[in-house]
Amino acid sequence: MNDFDKLLADVQREARQLNIPISRHINPHVQINTRAKTRFGRCSFKGQEYQIELSSRLLDAPERSCRQTIAHELIHTCPDCMNHGNRFRYYAEKMNQKYGYHISRANSPEEMGVEDNRKDARYIVECRQCGKQILRTRRSALTDHPSRYQCTCGGSLFLKGGTEQPQQQPTAKYLLLCTVCGSRYERQKMSAVVRTPSRYRCPCGGRLQRIY
Repeated sequence: MNDFDKLLADVQREARQLNIPISRHINPHVQINTRAKTRFGRCSFKGQEYQIELSSRLLDAPERSCRQTIAHELIHTCPDCMNHGNRFRYYAEKMNQKYGYHISRANSPEEMGVEDNRKDARYIVECRQCGKQILRTRRSALTDHPSRYQCTCGGSLFLKGGTEQPQQQPTAKYLLLCTVCGSRYERQKMSAVVRTPSRYRCPCGGRLQRIY
């Protein structure tokens, strides 16, 4: 079983040897996430320090997969690297060349050497921007209308697949459309937003218009 805390300390030393400006304020204890299905790691800022989180699926994964994931999350602690922009990719490439990692925006279960549990999901919602996948075993508003929601990165969501597709909903009596992002809002009853949609805005900031 992998010792996440020890590996975190090891990879921090590797990054600093390359003068990669990872934060000096990182919790030395890795938080283990037992619920994560598609995400292997996560970096968040809590209080006065960064917290690195790893999926419990990596406990028995190849050590290199753990080190690579930790390196990915550590780069997020560098200035202006909470996204996967040019600066993030520059530091990732330095780590890849020196230590043989394959740090990228996202890695597949096959690449990480763990079992692919996506086949058990009835619904798979994916972000168009960062590629993050959200698995659901039950039908919900998210699986029926993913375009109404946003990923944590700000990207729009769509239903990619799964073992079951949502059942068709009854045809809405009224349909509103965002003029910016295209989100659809169905209503069965007359309401203020249906009467005067131009007074309302979508979460993206776009104005609404009534289609029928």
